[in-house]
Parts: sequence; structure tokens; C-alpha cells
Amino acid sequence: MKYLNYILIVVGAIIAMYAKVNDGQNQYILISGIVFLMMGIYRVSRTIPSKKEEDWNNNEDI
Repeated sequence: MKYLNYILIVVGAIIAMYAKVNDGQNQYILISGIVFLMMGIYRVSRTIPSKKEEDWNNNEDI
């Protein structure tokens, strides 16, 4: 499942770059590429643990 996140990021970046290269830039393709890219980044960032101060204090008690 984690590979899906990276695939979304890569596919979104490729689509966004492809839409940007063409002279007759299609904004819908560019927007869909950005959406895929942001979905992948969001899904990856959800799995990163929080680094709040209270989390560090809880680990010292153990």
C-alpha cells in the first residue's frame, strides 16, 4: 500500500510536467497532475509520526 503513495507522486509529477511542456497547455491535465501529486504527498505525510513535545516526554517515562 505504501508503494501506491509513491506511484501517485511520480505519476502526478509526470502528468504535471507533460501538461507544462506543451505549447497549447491544457489546464485540466495540469490540475489533475497536481491533484495526484498532492494526494500522494498527503498520504505519505499521514504516516509520519508527530514530534510534539508531549510525545517526547512520554517516551522518556518508558
